[in-house]
Amino acid sequence: MNNLNQVDQSIISELSKYDSATVQNASILVRGYINHTDDYSGPTLTQYMESKKTIVGYALTSKWTPLYEKKGVDDKKLDFFDNIFKMKIPVISVLSDVESTPNRGAIMGDGMAYQMKSLGSVGVIVGGNARDIKGIQEANLPLWATGHVPGHGPFKMIEHGTTVQVADLTINQGDILVCDFDGVTRVEINILNDVIKMCKEVRKKEKTLHKYFSMKVSTKEWENWKKNNN
Repeated sequence: MNNLNQVDQSIISELSKYDSATVQNASILVRGYINHTDDYSGPTLTQYMESKKTIVGYALTSKWTPLYEKKGVDDKKLDFFDNIFKMKIPVISVLSDVESTPNRGAIMGDGMAYQMKSLGSVGVIVGGNARDIKGIQEANLPLWATGHVPGHGPFKMIEHGTTVQVADLTINQGDILVCDFDGVTRVEINILNDVIKMCKEVRKKEKTLHKYFSMKVSTKEWENWKKNNN
């Protein structure tokens, strides 16, 4: 676990000053457009607990089966929790439902939320269902999930540290994830510093636009804007 390409905590803190949309815009300016599945989450992902700030952290990935007994398959849940504890940096736990009948049982609950929060998770992203939503909120662990149900069957975590798909976004172990009300933007570690610089430029440009159009513009002002932004 310690072989993840870790970045300084100050960089994570700086990135958390910006929302996921601003970070996505800045990333485009740094490396151009990429496939949406490598860039940001789709509309099926919902934020179930609001946070006062953008949540940023390293992705620790895992795959779960919540419905049917898996004979001969070890439950690696404690290994996954142990990895969260060992990281000692901001971690976002990423859970993916890989059951033969996916998105039917819950793979995240309030007991797990308390454990993850205590061990070092700053948020959890679920490609599947959560349950005990009120309990997760009481645990104060920011949650994003593609659904919620009240139950599950035989329950195992069968794999961790591998690539997963959540809401049409591919997430790798160690990716930097920027999470808020809009969803999740994925940032590659090797462009983090450049993305932060461009976030400042994006915000400056947007602030200028918002100010210009905060009141009804005249014909002259509108023509000037079109001329300067063509």
